[in-house]
Amino acid sequence: MNWSIIDWDLIIEATIDTLLMTGWSLLFTVIIGLPLGVYLFLCSPGQLLENKAIYQVLSIIVNILRSVPFIILLIVMIPVTRVLVGSTLGVSGAIPSLVVGTAPFFARLIETVLRELDPGISEACRAMGANSRQTILWALLPEAKPGIVSAVIVTAIALIGYSAMSGVIGGGGLGDVAIRFGYQRYQTEVMIVTVLVLVVMVQIIQSIGDALVSWLRR
Repeated sequence: MNWSIIDWDLIIEATIDTLLMTGWSLLFTVIIGLPLGVYLFLCSPGQLLENKAIYQVLSIIVNILRSVPFIILLIVMIPVTRVLVGSTLGVSGAIPSLVVGTAPFFARLIETVLRELDPGISEACRAMGANSRQTILWALLPEAKPGIVSAVIVTAIALIGYSAMSGVIGGGGLGDVAIRFGYQRYQTEVMIVTVLVLVVMVQIIQSIGDALVSWLRR
């Protein structure tokens, strides 16, 4: 193999782009997915705001978005992305699809985390006269911190994989480099390097997440 063909400046730039895509997409995913997951939990049977109709509608929407393969979602989202950010290329062009692809997934994770909490927490809050907002903000979310952090880490790792996939439509980052150079120009060395960088990124994020969850559970 000829490792001298690798443009390390390009790899570094692509790594930064991948981190930017992942970071911004994760931020918007949490902003959208966290309240959606909490509301799904509250509207589910036996919970504070039980509403079967709303829960079923939201569940169907979330399930539909989760079931669409991301590569297809990238293509479907092209007109919407062009309207939102003015382009379908680069870091900004990939973010809307990444958010739409992961926000429903993150919402389901949050709903699951809240379901696993001791039901006695909500009952105790009700007995003390707390309303739904106070119960969520003062009791359930603080108690669910380790689970929420775990959900964020799982979502971040999923976003790294999705961001690489966005290279198919020119989304930038390591995926774009792997496709343009590693695949289309048959530069196996570039492909190997991009994969290794992605693996290292995932390992670092997972290690930081595990340490943070362990600290929160003390």
